[in-house]
Amino acid sequence: MIDIDSVSVSFGDARVLDEVSLSVEPGTFLGLVGPNGAGKTTLLRAVSGALRPDGGTITLDGDRLDELGSKAASRRVAVVPQDTAVSFGFTARDVVAMGRTPHRGRFEPSSREDSRAVEEAFTRVDAEHLADRRIDELSGGERQTVTIARALAQETPVLLLDEPTASLDINHQVETLELVADLVADGKTVVAAIHDLSLAARYCDELALLADGDIVATGSSESVLTRERLADSFDARTVLRRDPVTESLGVTTLARRADTVERSVHLVGSGSVAARTLERLVGADASVTVGPVPLGDALAETASLLGVEAIERYPHEPLDDSTITAASDAVDHAAVVAVANPGLVGGDDQVYELLAGGSPMVVVEETDDSQRAPERAESRAETLRLRGETTDVRGVVDAVARARHLVEAADD
Repeated sequence: MIDIDSVSVSFGDARVLDEVSLSVEPGTFLGLVGPNGAGKTTLLRAVSGALRPDGGTITLDGDRLDELGSKAASRRVAVVPQDTAVSFGFTARDVVAMGRTPHRGRFEPSSREDSRAVEEAFTRVDAEHLADRRIDELSGGERQTVTIARALAQETPVLLLDEPTASLDINHQVETLELVADLVADGKTVVAAIHDLSLAARYCDELALLADGDIVATGSSESVLTRERLADSFDARTVLRRDPVTESLGVTTLARRADTVERSVHLVGSGSVAARTLERLVGADASVTVGPVPLGDALAETASLLGVEAIERYPHEPLDDSTITAASDAVDHAAVVAVANPGLVGGDDQVYELLAGGSPMVVVEETDDSQRAPERAESRAETLRLRGETTDVRGVVDAVARARHLVEAADD
C-alpha cells in the first residue's frame, strides 16, 4: 500500500507538487499521466525516497518513508529511471547485480542468494543472452530491459517506472508493458509515468491524471480520460474510441490549426472528405454543425467522436419535416456553409434545395473516378461551385476565413 498525503515539492519559487494526495492499493498497476512539467517524475522521486518533500507524508504499508532510511526504503521500492545510460563499461550482469546492493552490508561480498536473484531477473525479462555484453554497447531497448532486470533483482514489492516506453519502438513498448502487467499479476505494485495515453489506458488498472502540480482525477481510464479533462489538462482536442482489437480506450490527438475560424460553419456532405473537412474545421476552433447526414456515415461517426451537433437522417429515405426544418435553420444561421463533394450531395433534391439560400459557400472537393457523379447531379453541383470558392480539405479553413471576410465587407 502506497499512501501519499498532501505532498508538496518546490524548486526555488516554482511549486511543482501542491499538496498531492494519492493512494495505490497492493497489486495495482497505476499509470501517472499528464502534460510535460506536470510533476510526474518529481512525484516518483518522492515516492522512491530520492527526494524529500517540503510538506506532507508518504507511507509504505503504514511505515513513513522518511523514517525508513535509504537502504530500508530500497528494499521496499525499486526504480526504473527514464535515462538508462551508464557511464562505465560494466557488463549487463554487473548492472543487474547492483540491484542487490540494498540487501548487503557495505563490504559484504555477493552471496548465493544474490546470484539466484540476478539469474532469475535475467530469466524474467528474457535477457540471458545479454548478461555478458557491455552495457554501453547495447541498444536503447536492450538497456531498458537490463535496467528492469536490475529493479527485479532488487526484489521489492513496489516498482516505479519513469516513462518506460519513451525511447522504445512500438514493438518494445508493448513487450515492456506486457512484462510489467505480468509482474502486477504476480503481486507487485507498480506506478509508472506514461506519456502515451492509449498505452496507459490499455495496460494500467487505474490512471491518475496530474496537471498543474495536483491530481485532477483518478480511476479507470474511461472515467479519467474524458474529452473535457484532456482539453483542460493538455490543451488538446482529442478523439476517444474503443480499440476493436484490445477493447481498451484509444486516444487520438487532433492537430490545432494556426488559423482559427471565428464564425459558425454548417457542413453538408458525406464520406471521408466530409469527415476530414470536419476535423479540419474543429481543429481551427470553428463552431460547426453538420447535416443532414446518413446514419452510420463517416461524417456522422466523426461528428459523434468530436462532440459536434449533427442532424442525422436515414439513408436512401426522403427527409421528414423535422429534419428539413432543423437543417434549414442550421443553414440560415451559419455564417458560412461548406459543402463536401457537391457532385454527390447535389443528387439529393431535398438537400440541394436547402442549399439554395444566400449563405456564402465554400465547396470542398477531392474526387476520383469511383466517385463520379451522375450528369444531373454534376450540373447542380456546378451551380454550387459558382456560388463560392472551391478548395480541397487542406485549404478549407483559409477558404472559410475568406468567405467570412467577404460577408463582413459586404455588410460594411
